Amino acid sequence: MQYSVVNYKTVKENSDFRIDGEYYHPAILNRLNLLEGKNNETLNNLVKFVVGPFGSTVTVDKYVDESAYRYIRNKDVNDFVISDDDPALIPENVYSPLKQFHIQKNDLLLTVVGTLGKVAIAQEKDNKSIFSCKSTLLRSQKLNPYYLLTYLNSPTGQIFSLRGKRGAIQEGLNLTDLKDIKVFIPSPDFQKFIEKLVKESFNLLDGSKSLYSQAEQLLLSELELLNWKQKHELAFVKNFSNAKEADRFDAEYFQPKYEEIIEAVKKYKGGFDTIGEQFTLSKKSFKKIDDKEYRYIEIGCVNISDGTMEAIILQGLELPANAKIKLQRNDVIISKVRPYRGAIGIVDNDDFVGSGAFTVLRENGIINKETLMVFLRLKPLLDFSLKFNVGTSYPVITDEDILNFPLPKIVPEIQNQIKEKIIEMYTTKSLSKSLLEIAKRGVEMAIEKNEEEAGKWIDSEVRKLEIRI
Repeated sequence: MQYSVVNYKTVKENSDFRIDGEYYHPAILNRLNLLEGKNNETLNNLVKFVVGPFGSTVTVDKYVDESAYRYIRNKDVNDFVISDDDPALIPENVYSPLKQFHIQKNDLLLTVVGTLGKVAIAQEKDNKSIFSCKSTLLRSQKLNPYYLLTYLNSPTGQIFSLRGKRGAIQEGLNLTDLKDIKVFIPSPDFQKFIEKLVKESFNLLDGSKSLYSQAEQLLLSELELLNWKQKHELAFVKNFSNAKEADRFDAEYFQPKYEEIIEAVKKYKGGFDTIGEQFTLSKKSFKKIDDKEYRYIEIGCVNISDGTMEAIILQGLELPANAKIKLQRNDVIISKVRPYRGAIGIVDNDDFVGSGAFTVLRENGIINKETLMVFLRLKPLLDFSLKFNVGTSYPVITDEDILNFPLPKIVPEIQNQIKEKIIEMYTTKSLSKSLLEIAKRGVEMAIEKNEEEAGKWIDSEVRKLEIRI
């Protein structure tokens, strides 16, 4: 049993008179005590706060397919970086009038509704953006923004950020609570050191994206689809026999653009097969144990930009009913729900369990898993998956649909090049993540011990990664 003894005077000093136990959790009080003997300040005295636009200032019906301007939603704010996997683009006439919400380089966004406490920094590419009311913008005035970013993402920063969460069905963070967050202020040199780590992590992340793009371009070039443009026909003619054979009468199924994609695959110089002939469908199940810890993969765990995945840690009792499949390393998982979004990746762990919303495939022929993953994630193929969709708000395809997809027999030389780039991409992205973990742990060590010990530890850990900072 954990408990805290708090002086009534301390409780009374709180602006909202918080008396709940969580607010005075021992872990929080321990961190506050650690900061007492160190240089610290409240967040309110270090940054300018800008609250996002309320109401329907930016609505879904104002999104466009192409634009230089972007609306950053809550889901786009990840730990450290603003995701550009699935950007919501807006016209200039929506962006321009909202000058007070224009994001500047080095601004921090902190999520305050729903998923709480995630903090990301705006980079040059994010300049022409506005943000959601579900985030609060922090404009650093007295502190290195990269250090503050790392501090707020560290365990200490997260404890303080989430201390003030309120609500039951939908939790939120109030501006008053954010302003009261205690911030440890190290020396300018240490702040700069943390900045170098984070920036190098971002460089590695950009490198991993470039490697994936190279693999994609290799395959598009090999299939002569580099210049492919989607052409959605409003009207076309099909024979009744075609509809009868397919047992489908909807116009989408017979769109001519799908035939163009199939023809590109079928005319490939190396020939073609079906996915079902080259890969084995796995439906390996597992027996759930209520008190066992599981690493669960659902559709939202798969990064739609490169196929990497982050598991959710759950007890067996907490697993959803759809947690049905035992995954193993090197499985290719393909989302059957909204497949056009590209939740397709390669499993890199033997301890994962997966949602039944995935088709799970294993190598069985001459096509390697890396080539299959990149192939299925190509824009023409993601569009092709729409051909088989059933449903509207919750469109899905079946295992059988995926197994019947035509698959080009890419020549071994190109397959090997794709495999090398995907393996290097995974390695590079892992290094990027490791640097951020080192940066966060370094900040914690500076709080718990001192900057000198933290600096030595960081140097030692970075050398192990064989990275020069």
